[in-house]
Amino acid sequence: MNVLVLNLTRLGDLLQSQPTVAGLKAQGHRVGLACLENFAPAAGLMQGLDGLFPFPGARVLARLDQDWRLALAGYREAVDRVRREFAPDLVINLTPSEPARLMAMQFGAAQTRGFALDDHGFNADSCAWAAFLQLASSTRGASPFNIVDIFRRIAGLSGAPGASGGFGLRGPGLEARSETLIRLHSALPVAPPKGYVALQLGASEDRRRWPVERFAQVAQGLWQAGYAPVLVGTAAEKDLGRRLRAQLNAPVPTPVIDLMGGTDLPALAAVLAACGLLVTNDTGTMHLAAGLGVPCLAVFLATAQPWDTGPYLPGSICLEPDLDCHPCGFGQACGQNESCRRAIAAQTVLDLALGLLEDRAPTGTTAGARVWRTIIGADGLVDLASLSGHGQDDRTRLIRLQRGLYRRYLDGEGFDAAATPAGLSAGAVGSLSSALGAASDFLFLLERQGQLLGREPLKSVKAKFLATWQRVQSVLCADPRLTILSSLWMFESERPGLGMPEILALTTRFRALIDALRSSIDIGTDNA
Repeated sequence: MNVLVLNLTRLGDLLQSQPTVAGLKAQGHRVGLACLENFAPAAGLMQGLDGLFPFPGARVLARLDQDWRLALAGYREAVDRVRREFAPDLVINLTPSEPARLMAMQFGAAQTRGFALDDHGFNADSCAWAAFLQLASSTRGASPFNIVDIFRRIAGLSGAPGASGGFGLRGPGLEARSETLIRLHSALPVAPPKGYVALQLGASEDRRRWPVERFAQVAQGLWQAGYAPVLVGTAAEKDLGRRLRAQLNAPVPTPVIDLMGGTDLPALAAVLAACGLLVTNDTGTMHLAAGLGVPCLAVFLATAQPWDTGPYLPGSICLEPDLDCHPCGFGQACGQNESCRRAIAAQTVLDLALGLLEDRAPTGTTAGARVWRTIIGADGLVDLASLSGHGQDDRTRLIRLQRGLYRRYLDGEGFDAAATPAGLSAGAVGSLSSALGAASDFLFLLERQGQLLGREPLKSVKAKFLATWQRVQSVLCADPRLTILSSLWMFESERPGLGMPEILALTTRFRALIDALRSSIDIGTDNA
């Protein structure tokens, strides 16, 4: 079967589709990839592709300013090339945007998975995992699943992607590795005794960027420990490198290799492969390093969090500020003067970095940070193990409870009769249990009203049915910890073409999820 993966997203998300490609290839399919033209070099690092189809998104948009007919011709040319050269039987669309949904319909495939539209232009996502990804991406703190695992589930793949759990990107060849080492060695008077460590100073937003002065302290400590810091990043981030070098010039100069703006993607991959570690913000560079098997020490600030966008490489370390407000929501103004950027100390990062490099347990304090090591869980999905004593916090326990129950719901499985105790503190349970109880009651009432409406389609019954349906959404939406359930309920219950039998079946299943959550919370309350 010819399977086309459509991923018109950013660099990091594109690289994170590698395990999906590998899984499809392992099933014996021919796999093609359609991506944005400017990220085609990154796709060239991916393995298992039988066809690569760059989409000229920027050129199509530019042509719109000239003549919409030129833009349409460019679009049709890109689509026709896929149909002519690859002729997909199945399209797996990992991009939730409306243009991508429309494009997925144009390739002439018999089947579409992931984000799709029906013949009338309504959303027709193929599975609950696709809906969950779209909803969770706008609800921070609500997704306990790494996006790599969600991509694989959308594609119909299950289990772990491989024994290593890594991406499995194509590493640089021997010639590229040799040239890179020569480049690094020649940049310093003397080769560092213990090797190189890459530092990625930039991020997609300033508020998601760990301060330059703290990176400088880490760079100084690495050099003193025998490692040469190597700065990587785009040309637009070069000023960050200049600021860091200025801080390293006093009182005693600390050597640093500045390659910011000086590498294309293949060259960046070769530089990362020559380093023993990447210290980074949440960036595409982080996902590239993880895909190459280079351990990552990543800092997640503001809207970034490691549970869903952390490096998909066991053994990597993720840090996030130990603040109740983290992660914050998209588009929200910070009322804490961006205190999360200052919460994680440079010494904490340095100690963890040296621990990774020298394969020893960290010895310093982790105060101000929640620190996690990436692992592969018993369910085959990437997981996080606490290194800072946060594994038994209410927040972590709730994430783990959601992880287990949401996975069963999204996979279409049933729920165990015996609930698993969540172990939440009494203070965390009260309002949460009340909201779940109210939602369950409304869902039960909705079932009964739906059954009555099926027998007697009276206007008065219909009005009550619609009012109850809305109350389910309202009661869940009122608790920030349940907003993803509120969104999922609305999304699933508003799917076009649902008749009363399907709505009742959905209501019964959704109530089973709500009851499983409430039972686990209630029986596991820690009153200590």
